[in-house]
Order: sequence, then C-alpha cells, then structure tokens
Amino acid sequence: MTEFDVTDGVHDVIEDTELPRRLKDEVLATAEERGVTKSQANEIATAVEAQYLDTRVDPLDPVGTVSAQSIGEPGTQMTMNTFHYAGVAEMDVTQGLPRLIELVDARKTPDTPVMEVYLEDEYAEERERAHEVVWKIEATKILALGDISTNVADMVVRIDLNEDTLQERWPRVDSTTQIAGEVAETIEGNLGVTVTQDGTILEFGPSEPSYRELLQLVEQLRDIVFKGIEEVSRVVIRREETDRGEEFVLYTEGSAFKKALKIEGVDATRTSCNNIHEVHKTLGIEAAREAIINETMTTLEEQGLDDVNIRHLMLVADIMTNDGTIESIGRHGISGNKNSVLARAAFEVTVNHLLDAAIHGESDDLDGVIENVIVGKPVRLGTGDVDLRMGATQTSD
Repeated sequence: MTEFDVTDGVHDVIEDTELPRRLKDEVLATAEERGVTKSQANEIATAVEAQYLDTRVDPLDPVGTVSAQSIGEPGTQMTMNTFHYAGVAEMDVTQGLPRLIELVDARKTPDTPVMEVYLEDEYAEERERAHEVVWKIEATKILALGDISTNVADMVVRIDLNEDTLQERWPRVDSTTQIAGEVAETIEGNLGVTVTQDGTILEFGPSEPSYRELLQLVEQLRDIVFKGIEEVSRVVIRREETDRGEEFVLYTEGSAFKKALKIEGVDATRTSCNNIHEVHKTLGIEAAREAIINETMTTLEEQGLDDVNIRHLMLVADIMTNDGTIESIGRHGISGNKNSVLARAAFEVTVNHLLDAAIHGESDDLDGVIENVIVGKPVRLGTGDVDLRMGATQTSD
C-alpha cells in the first residue's frame, strides 16, 4: 500500500471510490508522484471512477452474443495455413483458424505442441550454459550420437560413438569412455542385452542367433532416449531482446511442460506452453484460463485481428474453465451440456436430443435466449426482461 499523510485527505478521497483495488493503487501512486492536493485528488478520482463505471457492462446486456459475434466475425478472415513460429525460420506451428478451433475445442494435444523456454541467470547470458539446458530438454537418440552397423555373420550390432558429440551433449563429464559406459547401461536397461564396450565402440546382439531378432534390436535401439525429454524432438536457441535485456530463449518442437520446469536453469515464472491441458495439470485451472486467453489473443494478433476486445476472450475462457476443468465449446462440451433441451437440440443432432428428452420426460424452463427464440417468446435480455406498468394516481384537491 502506498503511504500518504492522512491529514491531507488524498488517501481517503481515492479510497472512497468504487474503483477496484488495482486501479486505486495506481491512482494513489500517481497522486503521490505528482504531489496533488486534496481537491485535485477529488477531481482525478471522480474522472477515473466515471470512466471505469462507463466501461462496465450494463445490466441485462447479452454479453455472450456480443462476444460470439466479436470473435466469430474476424474469425471468417483467418487463414487455414501453418506459419513459421515467432519468427523462428526452422520451426512451424499451427496458426490461424485451425489453431483457434484447437483452443475452443480444448483439444488434448495440439497439432504442433511447442514450448517457449526462458532461462535464468548465466544460462540466459552465456551460449554454452544455454546449450546445457538445450541438451537436457531435447531428446537425444542413438542416431545423433554415432553410427550403427550390423554384422549378420556374427549376429552383432555395432555402435561407433562420436567423441565430439558425446563431449558436446555431456559437457560436465570429462571422459568420453565414461559417457559411452552410461550409454551402454541405458541400452542394457532398455533392451535387456549385454553390451561390450571398447572405448567408444559398443557391441551387442540377440541371446539366440536370429536375423529377425537382430533387426528388431536395431529398431528398438533407434527409439531409446539417452538424454533429454522424450516428447521434445528438437530445440531451437535464439538470442532475443526481452524486458530483461538481451538473453537466450529456447523454442521446442514437442512439449512436456512439467518436466521442463524442473530442469536446472529454466525460468519457471516465464516459460510457457501452447498445450492448455499441460498448463492445467502443472499449474492449475487459473493458469489454464490465462493460457487460453493469451493463446487466443496471440492467434488473432498474428492474423492482424488485434482489434478484438480481450474481455470477449476472457468471457470464453471463463465459461470453459468455471467448473475447475477445461471444457470445449461444442457438442461434447458446453453447448451439449446445457440444461435447456431446445438449446441443445438447436446446436447439433437435433432429433437425438429431442428423443432423449422425450424418453426421460425432461422439461424446458425457457430461461435462455435460444429456447425463447424457438418458441416465439420475448428474450429475457435487455428491454425484454423489464416490465413497466403505469398506474393512475388520484390526487386530492
């Protein structure tokens, strides 16, 4: 709370307004900075309060309809393409209308899951330290570490590990032989075979001579993750200008939000993920709500549709998350779970909804917009929800 001399009355004047706490604090801070008098503070508070009250929704306003129109109309101008992500030429991500549909449908997995990983302290400033985080996130498989060959005569799979690659991906381990030993242990643990090691050369084979088993071992070997997160296939590192100055930022193909936040050097307060369900599981429903708002707004802005009022997107996010889970807006989510039979029937699979309602003896209270339009009654919104009566009054002489 900003400190004021109570005798000048400035603090009391601003506190007596109907402004929310955040706005009160901003006005108080500005008043203190400029050294305003009580009368000036009264004028400022009155003007800010009037503008705040004017921006609030009027009672009985059809906010859902306005929001739907506000988002739906610009949505018709969106493209169907996949574009480069955030200026990173090496990566593509779903944008435009397909991305907007992904969000409102609350898809469990986006077509192109990505994370934007920010780093802390020296990891954000030094490229070598930033690369250490890269190798902890990017899935390292055997084809990145060396060459694989098969000896059919001896029934042996041979791996020639590249020493430079081993030193690059395990920078904190001095001996490449030690790293090769760790690789051998991983292979043994995953394939159940005995690996013989000669420096950085590894060999193993099936327990019984079998060409088919030999090929299966090679295929299984290709899928083993030796370092990093299995879900992240690639990481791109870029030096960018942020609110903290120039720093290294990582962009990933694939996402594993919870695992990424646990890695040393990752700034968990700024790192984000475009999978709203992962955000929900990791940080909770309020964070998922923020993610829906941010992702939807970013999708619209990338298409040049930044004139959509963010409050409409906030309303959509509120509806999707108000019961503590993420629900889609559609037949299998909010629209399909409405209490009104007619509202459900008007959206999709009309006959099924009406038959189910008839079988179970459901009734419709006609509380919403859709059902009242269907039956021809005035909608209980705006002037439709106001009853005016005029009665004659008798005055005495």
